[in-house]
Amino acid sequence: MNRNVTTEFEAPDKPRRFVFVLVNDFTLLSFAGALDALRIANRNFSGPAYEWVLAGEGGGSVQSSAGPEFKLDMDLDELRRDDIVLVCAGVNVQANTSKKLIAWLRREARRGVKMGGLCTAAYVLAKAGLLDGKRATIHWENHDSFAEEFDEVDLTKSVFVVDGNRMTTAGGTSSIDLMLNLIADDHGEEIANVVADQQIYTTIRTDQDTQRLSVPARIGVRHPKLSLVIQAMEANIEEPVSPSILAKDVGMSTRQLERLFRRYLNRSPKRYYMELRLQKARNLLMQTDMSVINVALACGFASPSHFSKCYRAHYNTTPYRERGSQATRLSV
Repeated sequence: MNRNVTTEFEAPDKPRRFVFVLVNDFTLLSFAGALDALRIANRNFSGPAYEWVLAGEGGGSVQSSAGPEFKLDMDLDELRRDDIVLVCAGVNVQANTSKKLIAWLRREARRGVKMGGLCTAAYVLAKAGLLDGKRATIHWENHDSFAEEFDEVDLTKSVFVVDGNRMTTAGGTSSIDLMLNLIADDHGEEIANVVADQQIYTTIRTDQDTQRLSVPARIGVRHPKLSLVIQAMEANIEEPVSPSILAKDVGMSTRQLERLFRRYLNRSPKRYYMELRLQKARNLLMQTDMSVINVALACGFASPSHFSKCYRAHYNTTPYRERGSQATRLSV
């Protein structure tokens, strides 16, 4: 049955409250998408179904990574037990995760408060030990560094994950998907669909959807065997597989594979594979405290000298200088 657009949904007796904890340099899109889903939902109820407050360390204001600052409603104060905490983080999440915030999250978690992390805030929850033994997700750019640091977390590549009283999203518009699913759980799919329509959000993703584009979409090439080879490369960074084996696995000769890469990607399979490994290495250098030697090993390089030589050739700097420049940026 079609619902008349002027018909209101019956509001609950008590609005559900979300506490958005803004961490410095948080991602504006993830925060705004989640908040606006609640605002739009309220427009369609006879009274407020949701309410929200902005919290953060110090209770003053917090700056997003895009520049605008937001005035906070409260410090890291004691919450109601039926509150839902959504930590919002973004770039430089390691440097912006304070001991005070971690201690507060642990305390509120012990009191039974439900908690989620938007964008890179899965790192904050994991650092507090709140994702141990849980399924979780994080923005794909932070996936490698997170996996290295938190092996007790079952990290997925899903758009969002809800595991018991813990929720995580991958960033960007995935916070909208999470909120629409929470709204559907609270009040039914019909109201969630109404909210999605008003956000011009044509497909509500589930926790079964992955966050990155498919390989064909990412590289702009729809050659099935080429896609399979690249998937195999991405899955075998720490222990690279030789081009001859990759070619054999998809029923091709090494020479055919070489021609395929030259035709569509203008580089050899070996060069493409090296670029994937160096990209992961750069992520680990920028986002973790792993030693350069351990980064080299995690990306399939047998020796630090070979790693340094390849890194310099590609990025025009050494891994050690890259690590030093990142430390300087974080200290400013």
